[in-house]
Amino acid sequence: MRSSNHLIGVLNFLTFLLSIPILGGGIWLSSRANNTDCLKFLQWPLIIIGISIMVVSLAGFAGACYRNTFLMWVYLFVMFFIIAALLGFIIFAYVVTDKGSGRPLLNRAYSDYYLQDYSGWLKDRVASDSYWLKISSCIRDSKVCGKMGRTINGVPETADMFYSRKLSSVESGCCKPPTECGYTYVNETVWLSSGGVVYNTDCNTWNSDQEQLCYSCNSCKAGLLANLRKSWRKVSVINIVILIILVIAYVVGCAAFRNNRRIDNDEPYGEARMTKSQPSRIHL
Repeated sequence: MRSSNHLIGVLNFLTFLLSIPILGGGIWLSSRANNTDCLKFLQWPLIIIGISIMVVSLAGFAGACYRNTFLMWVYLFVMFFIIAALLGFIIFAYVVTDKGSGRPLLNRAYSDYYLQDYSGWLKDRVASDSYWLKISSCIRDSKVCGKMGRTINGVPETADMFYSRKLSSVESGCCKPPTECGYTYVNETVWLSSGGVVYNTDCNTWNSDQEQLCYSCNSCKAGLLANLRKSWRKVSVINIVILIILVIAYVVGCAAFRNNRRIDNDEPYGEARMTKSQPSRIHL
């Protein structure tokens, strides 16, 4: 069936093109010195998936176009493991990001984030002291909190205006104290203590020093977890689309492989390999 070879060639050309932005995104993340540690979870999976899809697509494309049985066999063999690995990565991504989200607040457009709302491997990884030193340094160097400042006609925004803003999870968790602390708003990253007693340790950790803020708070860790959860879910959606395309290519590849084997063995399509021998008639 020539149509199966043509179809597998087209599908692999499309998956090859799809691997280019995936690989490019992974390389871009790894090359950004200020953001590498922050996005370390997404860097290597993107690179590995991109390279694997690119190589196997080329092998499948060449095997289908030139009816090379060996290349098609390599294509099917490697594709099986790529599909299995991609399926495992998708399941893993959903499992480790299953729990956790921001808590909505009364009269606030943003949410607050609490580390106890998260659990599992991802939380332990982010919250570990050695790793958090790198992450907090990355967030600080990104100047995400310094970019929060807004002015209206040269006048800084009021508290009510700030409360109506939709902050990102990192901005809410790292750049301001938790709302339950009851601190008084001065500007986006300067808050004064009201002197009340609160049992949240982040209230004591908060510091209006622009180099400290709430970078050491549990709320900052929770905010980053929420950001990672969102990023992983986006990547998983893309991976699901890629997985569907790869499965279709694999099924068509199996048909193309059988077609190449038939051609190599000089077997006409639709004709049995062996015909039943007719018994000779005995003439008396």
